[in-house]
Amino acid sequence: MVLDNLGSSLRSTLDNLRGKSRISEEDIDDIVKEIQRSLIQADVDISLVQELSDSIKSRALDEEPPAGTSPRDWVLRIVYEELVDLLGESTELPLEEQTIMLAGLYGSGKTTTAAKMAWWFSKKGLRPAIIQTDTDRPGAYDQAKQMAENAEVDFYGDPDEDDPTVIAEEGLAATEDADVQIVDTAGRDGLNRELIDQIEDIERVVDPDRNLLVLDAAMGQSARDQATEFEESIGIDGVIITKLDGTAKGGGALAAVNETDSTIAFLGTGETVKDIERFEASGFVSRLLGMGDLEQLTERVERAMTEAQEEDEDWEPEDILEGQFTLKDMRKQMDAMNRMGPLDQVMDMIPGLGGGIKDQLPDDAMDVTEERMRDFDVVMDSMTEDELENPRQIGQSRIKRIARGSGKPEERIRELLQQHKMMEQTLKQFQGMGDADMERMMKQMQGGGGPGGPGGGMGGMGGGGGGPFGD
Repeated sequence: MVLDNLGSSLRSTLDNLRGKSRISEEDIDDIVKEIQRSLIQADVDISLVQELSDSIKSRALDEEPPAGTSPRDWVLRIVYEELVDLLGESTELPLEEQTIMLAGLYGSGKTTTAAKMAWWFSKKGLRPAIIQTDTDRPGAYDQAKQMAENAEVDFYGDPDEDDPTVIAEEGLAATEDADVQIVDTAGRDGLNRELIDQIEDIERVVDPDRNLLVLDAAMGQSARDQATEFEESIGIDGVIITKLDGTAKGGGALAAVNETDSTIAFLGTGETVKDIERFEASGFVSRLLGMGDLEQLTERVERAMTEAQEEDEDWEPEDILEGQFTLKDMRKQMDAMNRMGPLDQVMDMIPGLGGGIKDQLPDDAMDVTEERMRDFDVVMDSMTEDELENPRQIGQSRIKRIARGSGKPEERIRELLQQHKMMEQTLKQFQGMGDADMERMMKQMQGGGGPGGPGGGMGGMGGGGGGPFGD
């Protein structure tokens, strides 16, 4: 994934400071060189890299760390704060009635982004609608309509109309009951006069509350020039960076946006309508440095649990803490996890599990784990209701029958039963816990146990307002 190499490299360099009571100038030089190398590989502008590394070096050598803070944690905090400052604030995007117009070049992902944004707003309790005005690209209408159906949101377009301003005007009227109207526009290979005139015409009709520019992360540093050109032409209130799941140039795009005094609204992290997240520099950098992102994790957990309950109104997640934990319960938990997104993304959000621990796993570890979960689902399809409710009764003869029915090896059935047993034992530890016990456990997960705690020596991580250091 984007910037994975940057994150692992930074974490590896910082880990070289573990156990040191003092940091020499030579140590700082080594760290700064590694940061420079990592950022340049991530396509961040060299002058910006130099400015950032100079700031990190001067702070690390001149500022006194707070009492009780290890040298590694102090440098980690400095790197975190400087990277957050580099990426800037998130675009203001209130959850209220508004009209948003999307602009961008061919291939930037505007149509997919419109559906992703609509899905995101719908999960926030608003009613969104997509208005497709692209009359130039063959298939734009069909793609937009299909994406809107995938996102389960309202859609308007007219494949027989050649004038995008007419479509925009009629679309606004047809979707007037929507809380958020998202207007998708045409693109070009470059920002030429024809595209500018067309967007300006649509803007006059739509009168959007916000213009958002959609940029492909693979553009790297050239995103800066494109953001500047669109800002001068129609005015940009924020940027959406797409395809962050497959390019090493994402660092350049992220940094370039901030250099134009723009802000970032969303990040596109995959191909489905759910693969979008609100950009917050603190959480993004926290994940990059292996410190998790509890805010984003909490949002995904709540959304996944809500969706699972909507499909099965009789299932209550709290019930697994009472009584018997069945394979049906385990299946619901697996379903909720799948709804949270790719496993490697989820791990990055969990303090103590992303970053360093994930760096030690084989490259295909996440794929193997997700494949095993899919196998478990197939295996459970071949079980009887009684076996799902009472897995302890499954012996060798039943394992053989289930293996034949599912087409999976007997070993996979045993792995499922063992996984269920481990989860059941873990849940029993939670049963009877009071709120104080739960709170204490969460603090341990977040690294509140101090330098030697489970959080890997990042005391205070996950607390407070502005980020993992409680600023």
